Amino acid sequence: MNSEIRSLEPKALWNKFADLNAVPRASKKEARVIAFMKAFGNNLGLEVIEDEVGNVIIKKPATAGMEDRETIVMQSHLDMVHQKNTDTNFDFETQGIEMYIDGDWVRAKGTTLGADNGLGVATIMAVLESKAIVHPAIEALFTIDEETGMTGAMGLKGGVLSGGILLNLDTEEDDEIGVGCAGGIDVTATRAYKEEETPEFKTGYEIRVKGLQGGHSGMDIHKGLGNANKIMNRLLFDGFENFGLRISEIDGGSLRNAIPRESSAIVAIDTLHDAVFNAEMSALAEIIKTELKTLEPDLEIVVSKTETPEKIMDLGVQEGMTRALYAAINGVYRMSADIPDLVETSNNVARVIVKEGEIKIGCLTRSSVDSSKMDLANTLRATFELTGCEVEFSGDYPGWTPNMDASILKVLSNLYEKINGEKAHVAACHAGLECGILGSNYPEMEMISFGPTIRGAHSPDERASISSAQKYWKFVLEILKNIPKK
Repeated sequence: MNSEIRSLEPKALWNKFADLNAVPRASKKEARVIAFMKAFGNNLGLEVIEDEVGNVIIKKPATAGMEDRETIVMQSHLDMVHQKNTDTNFDFETQGIEMYIDGDWVRAKGTTLGADNGLGVATIMAVLESKAIVHPAIEALFTIDEETGMTGAMGLKGGVLSGGILLNLDTEEDDEIGVGCAGGIDVTATRAYKEEETPEFKTGYEIRVKGLQGGHSGMDIHKGLGNANKIMNRLLFDGFENFGLRISEIDGGSLRNAIPRESSAIVAIDTLHDAVFNAEMSALAEIIKTELKTLEPDLEIVVSKTETPEKIMDLGVQEGMTRALYAAINGVYRMSADIPDLVETSNNVARVIVKEGEIKIGCLTRSSVDSSKMDLANTLRATFELTGCEVEFSGDYPGWTPNMDASILKVLSNLYEKINGEKAHVAACHAGLECGILGSNYPEMEMISFGPTIRGAHSPDERASISSAQKYWKFVLEILKNIPKK
């Protein structure tokens, strides 16, 4: 399968992507890909630096005649989101991504593809390796842990880089030039609870929510996609209100930056309510599927009998938790008043775990306005604290404020229109790019973001457009030739 990918044009880009995708590279587990990148740079005879947090910097001199141009930083992140379908047998720790071609798209077999941000990394690798591409002096910056905290960007110290322009290759629409992004903060609610012995005459059930699209919790948050944690809580709340349903376990969602696709729960109900409970759950499941049928045609809600659990949650804690999850804001909180169609502030109720006397609820709150980000984070904090949870804020990172007067923006805008015969869409995005963080230590550096078209990032539906990659590659080559003089 991957041999098909290597035959795609531009071969330089797709071959490097295939090389990279053979290396497991989960966030916070980047040791192998760091070693891979260092070996790549050393084999080219280039200067290679690994900083104290694990970022890799590879420096390449300008080609002949380009020595008077501004040094550029080409930047992408090494880590990728590891997600797979439940019926996919795949070990991210040991296996490389299995890719295939589907019309104009490159996909992976039941897993995330790693195009986010692997196509950016592969682009830089191809430029570093080439002896024919015209370019100014390059500082290639490969950051770690972008997807779960941006600790690589946060750990990069000032003075390591000398470039005056940064090209971030992490935008997912090929007609878009990114000039700003949202900041984010992790909101985590935890609480211990007493487990009770399950009374007699109870029947055990497993409830499963699956088949949702999922997606990027920033770029896709405005689409109104189903959130498995919110759907599950709706089912549990209804089951308790009508039948005294008691919760034993919940396992919903996965990563904070991925809209939850699946959730499962083990519950117990009075045996005498067996038939009517099944009927009520089936009816409610059909209502939810009807509500979401346009956006989530593959949604499944399965309620099936299972072994009656030995333990259930303390009743008071269960009531408080399900009410808090119902009240917790999920999705778009506020649209930007300044930039049309831009989500300003949002939240993703990303992870819900209830097991063995411990509750953990994880959210990712994003905003391009820091005060609005903290307002929503405090709204969530108050919601969960009212139920007795302890709430922690962590992983706070800033947004990237647009600079509409940047010289590199003018270069890219003019080149895009010249090449494609139409204007690019200059925009801020609701994702978390590393530019805002990097700018805190390099405030004089001009920054811009662009990339090829990618769909379904952070989900097993992730796919990269082949024709867009060709368009993007041509754009990259023209940009490198047209970097302004110092």
